[in-house]
Amino acid sequence: PLVTFSDVSEVVSMVNASQFGLQAGVFTNKLDVVQRLFDELEVGTVAVNDGPGFRAEHFPFGGVKNSGVGREGVKYAMQEMSFIKTLVM
Repeated sequence: PLVTFSDVSEVVSMVNASQFGLQAGVFTNKLDVVQRLFDELEVGTVAVNDGPGFRAEHFPFGGVKNSGVGREGVKYAMQEMSFIKTLVM
């Protein structure tokens, strides 16, 4: 849902109370608010001045809580399909 707020603590509490945590879209021009929300929101992605549907294939994509475990994206898919083996001589 689209929610306006004047108190950052209020929005952090509301978002973090959800059982889901895929993405949050934040519209602001205040970098201190962006940094605080990035630090405190329990989501996989914080999109600034964009909606929560943002995705780019080269970025890690994934959520927390009931929004999934792990990350998608080329690098992460390659890591999941690879086995790192070490040889010591």
